[in-house]
Amino acid sequence: MAGKIKVLVVDDSALVRKFMTEVLESDSNIKVIAQAVDPIFAMQKMEKEMPDVITLDIEMPRMDGITFLKKIMQENPIPVVICSSLTKKGADVSVKALQYGAVDIITKPEVGVKGFLEESSIRIIDAVKAASKARLKNLKNSSGVKVGSLEVGADKTSAKRMGVIDVSPKHSADIVLSKSSAVNIETTEKIIAIGASTGGTQALRNVLSNMPFDAPGILIVQHMPEQFTKAFAENLNKISQITVKEASNNDRLTPGVALVSPGNKHMLLKRSGTQYHVELVEGSLVNRHRPSVDVLFRSVARYAGKNAVGCILTGMGADGAVGLKEMRESGARTFSQSESTCVVYGMPKEAWEMGAAEAQVDLDIVPYTLLNASKGSSI
Repeated sequence: MAGKIKVLVVDDSALVRKFMTEVLESDSNIKVIAQAVDPIFAMQKMEKEMPDVITLDIEMPRMDGITFLKKIMQENPIPVVICSSLTKKGADVSVKALQYGAVDIITKPEVGVKGFLEESSIRIIDAVKAASKARLKNLKNSSGVKVGSLEVGADKTSAKRMGVIDVSPKHSADIVLSKSSAVNIETTEKIIAIGASTGGTQALRNVLSNMPFDAPGILIVQHMPEQFTKAFAENLNKISQITVKEASNNDRLTPGVALVSPGNKHMLLKRSGTQYHVELVEGSLVNRHRPSVDVLFRSVARYAGKNAVGCILTGMGADGAVGLKEMRESGARTFSQSESTCVVYGMPKEAWEMGAAEAQVDLDIVPYTLLNASKGSSI
């Protein structure tokens, strides 16, 4: 078992525990060291052997998941992945759990639905692998704004890429949108496109809460299951001067509005004359994700080009790196989050090493960097 990710599965459903164990152990890098019907039993298991990652149900007897999560984060921080029901109540509580220190959300499996189970298995395995790499100290909200740092030298490419988990087999953005030259439409309206995964929920809270009411229109892909993106967007809207909402098909993108791609749909930028709007489409997973950052960024490169600013925030894997490079090649300004402030330095690392980002930026100054870039200012 040396080198394997040790997982503790906590859920009051015997069927879910069995399924989770089978899915996780189908990956040779993961070992479920224990199962527990509730947090009380989980604590007993943890006295014998500490896991690297905990998958945690919310509603359980004797102690609920949120109370257990708070206890873990206060006493002995361990990466926690919330396993939630696909309901509005489950979504609302799970989004709160992310604020209390949970790393990610996965949905309870719909046993018997083959297509769902195949994609659900991918999501579960990737979430646990990403959680095992999480730097929990970077999940904590900081008070005030510190002076950040930039690492400039955007065309530097390293041949050695360490710490990025292999997520193949995977489709590229080609399966949803073919690559083509940017559409040449004269406009002065700027947009911002952001992609994020593990740790991105708190990073996005930092970015959007610091955006002025008249900020350029913002498009966001945060890797998250369906239902949860709506609750997440509503939560962001409460703390932001701009309007934040889960995107609907054909929504216009205007200044002072941020559209969050719904879980389970790819979001693409489109143009009608001089106006931007979004299109939501079904389709295969791209880089093992739907929505995919690469799909969004490719569409932004095509329809916004030099009028766009792009940024990849914390997350595991490589989704968004190729798309960000396409944005840069189309004339857009492009950035990635710095290693020191990432919860998981995977997606930003890939973008940096392939020359997709012109600079790496500390999280606290990401919003100001994006705003200044949209105004044509130097960083």
